[in-house]
Amino acid sequence: MTNATAELPPPPSFYREPLSVGSVALASRFNLAPLAGYTNLPFRLSVRELGGVGLCTTDLINARAIVDGIQKTMLLLAHDHAERPLFVQIFGSKAHEMAGAAKWLVENRIADGIDINMGCPVRKVVKTGGGSSLMCDTTGATVGLVSQVVEAVRPVPVSVKMRLGWDDDNLSAPYFAREFEKAGVAALTIHGRTREQGFAGGVNHEGIRRVVEAVEKIPVFGNGDVRSVQDAARMITETGCHGIAIGRGALANPWVFRQFDAWVRTGDPGPRATYAERLAFMRLHLKRLVDWRGSERNGCVHFRKVATWYTKALRFPKKVQQRLVMLSTLAEFEELIAPFSGGHAPDGWTEYDAQQAHIAVPAGPIAHW
Repeated sequence: MTNATAELPPPPSFYREPLSVGSVALASRFNLAPLAGYTNLPFRLSVRELGGVGLCTTDLINARAIVDGIQKTMLLLAHDHAERPLFVQIFGSKAHEMAGAAKWLVENRIADGIDINMGCPVRKVVKTGGGSSLMCDTTGATVGLVSQVVEAVRPVPVSVKMRLGWDDDNLSAPYFAREFEKAGVAALTIHGRTREQGFAGGVNHEGIRRVVEAVEKIPVFGNGDVRSVQDAARMITETGCHGIAIGRGALANPWVFRQFDAWVRTGDPGPRATYAERLAFMRLHLKRLVDWRGSERNGCVHFRKVATWYTKALRFPKKVQQRLVMLSTLAEFEELIAPFSGGHAPDGWTEYDAQQAHIAVPAGPIAHW
């Protein structure tokens, strides 16, 4: 099934022009945004193979843990040549640790670029002075930290992902955008919410536009609530962003990059993924998780985290969902999906079911996240 082009907004012509982040050329203007616990090697590699991705970035990774060589952190740094270019996202509050981690990643040829996390709103990151809390310091310390990272890895590009600010009274993103460009940062990704918002409320397109207007040359990628061509067109029109970073929308629909890229090039995003293709992608994801974690049980345990949104997207019965979230073996997985493996979707299922399978985000008072 192909979207009727009459129902779609026309793609922006400038999105067909080549775009680079520093010396790194992108295949498209649609990037996979980093998501802690999700954008690991198995998922990144599987998405890459579907096509249309401009740039992939790892989970956020503690800079100090990289410097200290923590084994669990090394697992998060697993990578594959087929997913290049790859940026590694680091977080922390100490300039020497951030610069040291970035230098180690480049020297060991793990990263084609470094992304600095200034957007994470979660308390365990913020309380250490990392993530969104870096946006509170406009005295020079945050800019100094970013400058040290840039100098440590030059000429390898450094990007920054941040929110609009801590709250509506402190929208510091335009200020930092100007200062970071002066410091040599190669690109910015802006999530259009404040830290105080968490994931609540709508994305502030006007806030993203102010960041786009604050820089002179470097690309700014808009981020937040982009799940459809209509969402992408609105983000581009209302913000002027040079590209789009997609996080949760890619988890629910890994084909989104291929669809957006096709829309830009032809005006038509092409067919949506079939039920059989979605089943095949889930199976591939699980098998790669097993390979990545080094054992069948560990891979299945990691799969439990993503099982719920797969079952929602595929409209599995509740009893199947309950067993998948406690999965222990590949044989059990094959047994559970066998009734659906003919590729015949359940009665009433449409490709829009996948779009409704939104990824759960933290709830309750943000101070308790």
